[in-house]
Amino acid sequence: MKTIGILGGMSAASTQIYYRELCALTRGRLGGLHSPDLLIRSLDFVPIAQLQAADRWEEAGQILNTAARALEQGGAGLLILATNTMHKLAGPMMQGVSIPLLHIADATAQAIRAQGLRRPGLMATAFTMEQAFYTDRLRAAGLEVVLPGADDRATTHRIIYDELCREIVTEESRAAYEGIAARLMAAGADCLILGCTEVGMLLHAGNVGVPVFDTTLVHCAAALDLAMS
Repeated sequence: MKTIGILGGMSAASTQIYYRELCALTRGRLGGLHSPDLLIRSLDFVPIAQLQAADRWEEAGQILNTAARALEQGGAGLLILATNTMHKLAGPMMQGVSIPLLHIADATAQAIRAQGLRRPGLMATAFTMEQAFYTDRLRAAGLEVVLPGADDRATTHRIIYDELCREIVTEESRAAYEGIAARLMAAGADCLILGCTEVGMLLHAGNVGVPVFDTTLVHCAAALDLAMS
């Protein structure tokens, strides 16, 4: 098995889910005492969030590049970036890095197409929903992305940063997310992408009326496939 390098901390809440899920998947596939071979570089999210808010993406890209190089030097055979939003910087992050990056949007698009679905609703940070770096990648894979309205996008983003990234889960926010998901379905979405790695803390197959693609879980499964190939 190749060593999976995880660049995380953005937020720490989702990185913990990555670790638990990769361990569970490996144990399920190999049995016994097996666990994945991992290197984890977890960044402090505050400086990254401040750079996001200030539109200083180039500086954030330099931070990710330094961390990606360190993971490669540490022995990682492939990389996963444990956040959807920061895939905006996938190019700068991988400059001078020779091991492959498994892009979260590519893994998600492949999973959706494998089920014969074509019109995913997307709930994510405002960066991911409103900028082209993510939605264009889904469209290039043949998907027609359905986005929430402006007020719903603002609510989705606020709950991610003010609550989920801080590991705060409330029933009020769960109800708000369920309402947004319902409106996406009414707009024609045939499935739902949980396009921020924390959204799965509130939404799942049990409270959404269409197939749900939790990007964290999809990403983990695809990474383990690649590591074991």
